[in-house]
Amino acid sequence: AGLLRPGPNAVYLQTAALAIEVVSPGDETWEKVPFYATHGVDELLILDPQIREVHWLGLLDGEYRPIARSTVVDLEPEQLQALIEWPPLDG
Repeated sequence: AGLLRPGPNAVYLQTAALAIEVVSPGDETWEKVPFYATHGVDELLILDPQIREVHWLGLLDGEYRPIARSTVVDLEPEQLQALIEWPPLDG
């Protein structure tokens, strides 16, 4: 999922302002981080329900780093974390 920037061509937009990934057991979410950086996605939000963590990363000088507040949706990672109703943990 993602949040796109407004643009003149609704059929094709070069990149997203924010991409959202939800970690699933055995998936490759963290391996996709360089892909998003290469494509200039401003922010990457990674939600990990297994450990109930929110990772909000901003692109700076070609690399993602944790950010204290999103510039795309005006929200802090801790605020989002408090709003999430995480699924029950297995076991």
